[in-house]
Amino acid sequence: MRLSVRRFLAVATLGALALVASGCAPAEPMPTPTPTPSYTSSYETPAPVVYAPLTGVPTEDPASLAHSSLAAKIDNHWDARPQVGLEHTDLVFEELVEGGLTRYVAIWHSNVPAEIGPVRSIRPMDPDIISPFGGIVAYSGGQYRFVELMRSTNVYNAIHGQRDTADVMYRTKTKAAPHNVLVKAPELIAMHPDIAAPAQQYAYAADVAGSTGAREGTPVAGVDLVFGSSAHPSWRWDAASSRWLRFQDAAVDLDSAGGQLSAANVVVVRVGVSNDGGVPKTELVGGGEAWVLSGGGMVHATWSKADRLAPIRLVDDTGAVIRLAPGNSWFELVPNSGSVTQLPAA
Repeated sequence: MRLSVRRFLAVATLGALALVASGCAPAEPMPTPTPTPSYTSSYETPAPVVYAPLTGVPTEDPASLAHSSLAAKIDNHWDARPQVGLEHTDLVFEELVEGGLTRYVAIWHSNVPAEIGPVRSIRPMDPDIISPFGGIVAYSGGQYRFVELMRSTNVYNAIHGQRDTADVMYRTKTKAAPHNVLVKAPELIAMHPDIAAPAQQYAYAADVAGSTGAREGTPVAGVDLVFGSSAHPSWRWDAASSRWLRFQDAAVDLDSAGGQLSAANVVVVRVGVSNDGGVPKTELVGGGEAWVLSGGGMVHATWSKADRLAPIRLVDDTGAVIRLAPGNSWFELVPNSGSVTQLPAA
């Protein structure tokens, strides 16, 4: 019995020594991790989108907008038609003048043609229309008091017959005087490189379908307008081009290239007209009723203009700011004594 115990203890001791020996054996070394290259993003921050301030249209060449706007008092007598360069305008304001006729204040900035015109004389409401844009105004003269009124604004006055316009304003032989004074538009703008570009005046949607008229307006075929005894412009919606087409006295209103004048937006503004020494004056500082036509629809609106330098503000009947469709706009300053007839969509 004693020998068996000794033998058991000996075996147990050897087993324990074997376990200790195996626990002290050196561990296998851990592999050294191979570093991976640091991550480099290939994402490039896109350049900010730049929009033409007077049309809301994006441009791929912001430098092309780094110049002043050019406004001009454009003749709308039948002997002046077709006018030169109206198809390139950013904005046009139609206003009542003597004899029941109308004239335009046309403004170019994002697309300046080689020539514009014919230009005529300034009127008492023109400082209120043009001042928010700054820039340059071209015209053929006018009554001294109206010229001085225009000269007292923040706008550079380029007047036909003066020394500084001798090289950029001239009488064309293709029309009869006084309906024949044209302006070399790019040259006139280039003469004044220090005049700033215009500020944005209105709110714009991203596309035609997003404009307030298209989204919330009533579909219409167009509008017929009466300014005075000799001025009856009309607009008709053309779904194929998504534009409003212009007519005068029921005839197609042509541009100098032989096409029909058109607009992305038509803004009808009802205005009071006072008598300034025998000259009709559109009262544009104030407010009143308006309609905005965009994308085949018409929305009722209220317009307001706080002072000469303020832009025209347009809100709908809920007070929300109206968004125009990207593109050119015509503002029809229709006297309260005139009329606006809406034509329902077919």
